[in-house]
Amino acid sequence: MLSVMEIVLLALATFRLTRLIVRDYIMEWFRRPFIDVKVIQNEHGVEEEWVEPKGFIGEGLSCQWCVGVWSALIMLFFYIVIPYGEWLVLLLALAGLQSIIYTWVDRQ
Repeated sequence: MLSVMEIVLLALATFRLTRLIVRDYIMEWFRRPFIDVKVIQNEHGVEEEWVEPKGFIGEGLSCQWCVGVWSALIMLFFYIVIPYGEWLVLLLALAGLQSIIYTWVDRQ
């Protein structure tokens, strides 16, 4: 059974991996084949970007809830099965905590 601390670490790591896949610029190359981005002008003349998923994979990659489930599975696999996989979990957990703190401080 996992301890509360392990669950918190896995949750933070899952959060960070999910955010990385669904939103972060660094993974845009991964999403690009499955998503169309259309730029349109609204009634005020301001350009807006609309993301339109292509097919089943595009729908899945644009859904944080869907990617979150797979990210949790990946983090559990690394943590439990892969030797030294806990280091990846710890790295992503720290990055996830940093992301949360940065967002909170940036709003102040």
